[in-house]
Amino acid sequence: MTESTDRDPDPLLLENQVCFAIVTAARNVVSVYRPILEPLGLTHPQYLVMLALWEQSPRSLGRLAEALAMEPATLSPLVKRLEAQGRLTRRRRAADERVLEIALTEEGRALRRRALDVPAQVMAATGLAPADLATVRDALGAFVGAAGAGD
Repeated sequence: MTESTDRDPDPLLLENQVCFAIVTAARNVVSVYRPILEPLGLTHPQYLVMLALWEQSPRSLGRLAEALAMEPATLSPLVKRLEAQGRLTRRRRAADERVLEIALTEEGRALRRRALDVPAQVMAATGLAPADLATVRDALGAFVGAAGAGD
């Protein structure tokens, strides 16, 4: 085993791995959001679906999956649960029955007003300022873009 020094850092130290930092961050993000989203009756993945639909509704399942960087097969159960909660509807598009269209219900639109405080609660829970969170978001976006460039 090689010892790490400031001049010659060990590239295989766990703390030097981007993958470890991202996986740990993802787990911690979910644990920060969980108690904030619970009163809204949402899980973190459901919250992401609602965010995308609050931006644009209706959307086809395929377009929604694309916006969320998810596979439609992974997204479908989330959408079904949100439909069962009365927050959205799933309907076949009349002009093309192959397309499943996802739209907010009135209850789903009303939930947006209740969710407006979520970002402030996340900042309070983490102690991070908006600029700090924006820096983290932008750095992760750059990483995702660079990592996806080979696709």
